[in-house]
Amino acid sequence: MVNEYTYRTIDIERRGVGRRYTWLPVDSLDRGSFTIDCTGAYVRPAMYDIRPGDIVRWREGAVLVEGVISHVDVGSERFSATIEQAHPLPPETFCP
Repeated sequence: MVNEYTYRTIDIERRGVGRRYTWLPVDSLDRGSFTIDCTGAYVRPAMYDIRPGDIVRWREGAVLVEGVISHVDVGSERFSATIEQAHPLPPETFCP
């Protein structure tokens, strides 16, 4: 049996502050948005400190992608964010 579930994570950085989250698990992710489903979890959507203007980075295979969060939607069970200006970073980019 092959595990077809991909463990997707993102990094969030805030200008002037630094890294906010490293390897934050998300339920859905594409170049336009990401979603975290908090159903049945201790962490609630309002507990995430993610704001418009924060930088989000993630990997698509071997490629590092970066975008800017433009809008957040904090529901009772789900946290969603809209991403703008998503683009692949050069291979030599170093993000510790």
